[in-house]
Amino acid sequence: MKKPSLPSTGDTSRVGDSKSACGLPSQAVIDLSRAAIQKTAAEWQRLLTPVQYRVARQQGTEPPFRNAYWDHHEDGVYFSVCSETPLFDSRDKFESGTGWPSFTKAIEPAFAAETTDASHGMTRTEVHCAVDGAHLGHVFPDGPAPTGLRYCINSAALRFMPRKEYEGWLAARGGEGKAS
Repeated sequence: MKKPSLPSTGDTSRVGDSKSACGLPSQAVIDLSRAAIQKTAAEWQRLLTPVQYRVARQQGTEPPFRNAYWDHHEDGVYFSVCSETPLFDSRDKFESGTGWPSFTKAIEPAFAAETTDASHGMTRTEVHCAVDGAHLGHVFPDGPAPTGLRYCINSAALRFMPRKEYEGWLAARGGEGKAS
């Protein structure tokens, strides 16, 4: 099933210079008309840093090896920077050698929506948060067992919550890992 999407901004700028497929900005068109969290571009710009906005709202890419979570090893959960949506667990994180945080799976598959991105002379699968529409990165079929997937995600699209804090967050919501 194709997920909702917004018209592309057409902005293909990026910080850094990488040859990796994950290092190219996405040009997939994502229709966010059914996203649970709706904000104007001005509202997103007030809530996010310039790098977060460029990556999460304009489908940009941050530089490899120079981002917050590529070499982050604390136990916890990574949320969308645009909402209270838990996306990836540190227990599913692995060293991919790409310079971006990589995970074998999403916490809840329904929260990590996928769209085909056929830009830059290749076909990739873009990953975005189904709840708020934030561009996260891409998923590739070259990851380790058990899934064989590599979710190559931009740190700028994520917010980290330590495990103990996450457990409190879950308890406050009745023990469910549901987004809000």
